[in-house]
Amino acid sequence: MIKKNFISLADFSKAELEAIVALATKLKQNPHTDVAKDKHLAMIFEKSSTRTRVSFEVGINQLGGKAVVLSAQDMQLGRGESIADTAKILSRYVDMIMIRANKHKDVLELAENATIPIINGLTDFNHPCQVLTDIFTYIEHRGNIENKLIAWFGDGNNMCNSWLNAALKFGFKLNLALAKGYYPDANLLAEAKEANLVEIFHHASEAAQNADLITTDTWVSMGDEDELERKQAFSKLQVTKEVMAKAKPDALFMHCLPAHRDEEVTTEVIDGAQSVIFTEAENRLHVQKAIMNFLFLNN
Repeated sequence: MIKKNFISLADFSKAELEAIVALATKLKQNPHTDVAKDKHLAMIFEKSSTRTRVSFEVGINQLGGKAVVLSAQDMQLGRGESIADTAKILSRYVDMIMIRANKHKDVLELAENATIPIINGLTDFNHPCQVLTDIFTYIEHRGNIENKLIAWFGDGNNMCNSWLNAALKFGFKLNLALAKGYYPDANLLAEAKEANLVEIFHHASEAAQNADLITTDTWVSMGDEDELERKQAFSKLQVTKEVMAKAKPDALFMHCLPAHRDEEVTTEVIDGAQSVIFTEAENRLHVQKAIMNFLFLNN
């Protein structure tokens, strides 16, 4: 059997992703199982975390397993041990690794050298756990996401790349409200354009027109040094109540959090009736449990 990892939504069929979403629904209703009994999840953090850390640790506990939390700077990895050697050693201690990494290539190298499943908790290239959670949250509130219109606002970052992956798998359309010079991965964008699933805009109100979901992220992420330049570039992409009014009346608002209130989104929207950000955050727990469950059963 080929080892199954969770590194990108592109690595899974639509049927497999739908199976994970369906499993998340069951686990939200009945949280505790023993699928991970006597199993250990190693969690490696190169970037600090709230939602990823807590949701994975609580999640593996509810599946009957245990978590080992590892900060990169506290490991030999932070003192020069190779990623390949780290992968081989941890594969002999634990049953699964979740890593929140700076560089996507490091996660790929970890997966290549590990003999256990690897979960991508975040990289500079994508954030599949979050976007699959957002899709689960949309389906939970509004039903089938196929052929719906999703509007993404802000940076062409790891979240934007994962939304492009998701559109190609689930068959919904994307309006990308982007600033010039801050575009997503060129290959992903070209693939989505070829499938007629994406349009690019430079003003928030245009991208929001008739959207079923509006979603955004911080303009300045960890590691971004051009803070003032970014805020100026994205200034026309703030999500306001006027922008939400351009979307469908039952449109949802999501944010992967943490949010910079009154920067990328106004407080009025983030606390408004269309916002589901806290359910979205909770659902990280259920979806990630479903991902771990799926990987344990398919490895």
